[in-house]
Amino acid sequence: MSGAGDKAALPLIETASFRLRLAQAASNRHLTEALGELELTQMQLALLWLVADYPGISQIDLGQRLQLDRATTMGIVNRLQARRFLRREKSASDARKQALFLESAGEAALGAARAAVQQHHQWLESRFTAAELKTLGELLSRIAHHAPGD
Repeated sequence: MSGAGDKAALPLIETASFRLRLAQAASNRHLTEALGELELTQMQLALLWLVADYPGISQIDLGQRLQLDRATTMGIVNRLQARRFLRREKSASDARKQALFLESAGEAALGAARAAVQQHHQWLESRFTAAELKTLGELLSRIAHHAPGD
């Protein structure tokens, strides 16, 4: 409840959180357009990228890194496996886990997606000076890495 001495609330469109949401939406739209011909979502791309970086990663570890629940992770893996972008194998270290590996079609899709992501980054970074990018990165990290209860 606000008291009589509190500052008047900002209009929604002037709040940092709303502006951050608009910027995120614009960035996501641009990246989605860049990935459009590949028919990959940003989360599918992130999953493929992590499997490429960590061959044999388990579905559980992958979901934790992407902050996804098990059902969502499994759904994404199923869709990528149906497209023959990746395969599941029993984990060599834990038979209860599924290890994930890229197939050649997944490697090709990831290569094309990485090029699209690079173009997206160039588009995004072209809007700022080097100093602004450094500051923006620091400010966004401050938001992303806050402690619970801050």
